[in-house]
Amino acid sequence: MRRGSEGAKPTRLRRLAIVPALNEAGSIESVIREIRAEDLDFEVLVVDDGSSDATAALAEAAGAQVMRLPFNLGIGGAVQTGLQYAREHDFGIAVQIDADGQHDPSQLPQLLAPLVAEEADVVVGSRFLGERNYKAPLVRRIGIRVFAAIVSAVVGQPLTDTSSSFRAFGRRAIAYFARDYPHGFVESVEATVIAARCGLRLKEVPVVMRQRVMGQSSLTLPLSIYYSIKVLVAVFVGIFRRNAYELED
Repeated sequence: MRRGSEGAKPTRLRRLAIVPALNEAGSIESVIREIRAEDLDFEVLVVDDGSSDATAALAEAAGAQVMRLPFNLGIGGAVQTGLQYAREHDFGIAVQIDADGQHDPSQLPQLLAPLVAEEADVVVGSRFLGERNYKAPLVRRIGIRVFAAIVSAVVGQPLTDTSSSFRAFGRRAIAYFARDYPHGFVESVEATVIAARCGLRLKEVPVVMRQRVMGQSSLTLPLSIYYSIKVLVAVFVGIFRRNAYELED
């Protein structure tokens, strides 16, 4: 079994990898294999978000637990489903990992370390800390920086990658977000604001993410403007929405 840095992996907390998936038959098996190669103690849960291809069958064949949603709920609904599973089965840590292979499971020790050290409740893997190896198109980089600055001001701490979905949740965050998780277009941004507002401790850590290897981004200038407006709406929704639940100790 491959191991990361000493002390980076918890010894007592059960760990769950939540993999939201929609028509990811081409990559889901390799994602599951990589998670298992990094740490055999991780249980892998694939939340099949209404796929029309063989994603669910291939995930089961690769040894993952699979929850099939009856129709597409979007990534927010799939993540909340996974967090509900984590809470019901008493997992102490849950990590969201994309099914397209962009998130590198070898970076899991970096994500887990602050949770194990009880320094954070939510840990976000940032592409823009450390060596900053992730190269995004100019328009996207500008947008990310602008909205990172806005969200940083809202939550009262510096953040660099508010749209990253490579995240780890501790027990308190699992309990809260299992009951109340945003389902919007930019759920990761809204979840970041909600976490800060309801008293969850946020921490960013540098991670290396893979570049897109298949297909091309559909992000154009008009879509970038539309996306920017959606992010702003998500931020203000996160600010003004009423917290539905109290944090559990």
